[in-house]
Amino acid sequence: QVQLVESGGGSVQAGGSLRLSCAILRDIPRAYTMGWYRQAPGNQRELVASITGTGTATNYADFVKGRFTISRDNARRAMYLQMNNLKPEDTGVYYCNAERTVGMSGTYWGQGTQVTVSS
Repeated sequence: QVQLVESGGGSVQAGGSLRLSCAILRDIPRAYTMGWYRQAPGNQRELVASITGTGTATNYADFVKGRFTISRDNARRAMYLQMNNLKPEDTGVYYCNAERTVGMSGTYWGQGTQVTVSS
């Protein structure tokens, strides 16, 4: 089964940028639709953005449209989230998610990476 490892979190001031990366270990990257979720303290985990296995289609939550960009490079076994114009309400733990859409189904999560945006 796939293993996911996030990196790139940190602390920035409002208006700043961060780029998150998710390394896709084992299995075949293109067999998975992937996404980024986030969870703030006291809140439920919510979808930020998703991307299909081939990267041809993306989906964004309304609260990040125009600011965040999701992408993937299957040859490098990686998925990315470029976050621009960050706001304090973007603070939370960001999780990489993979859902297998070819053959045997399964849903997998990374360990999460903290993003903190100060005003």
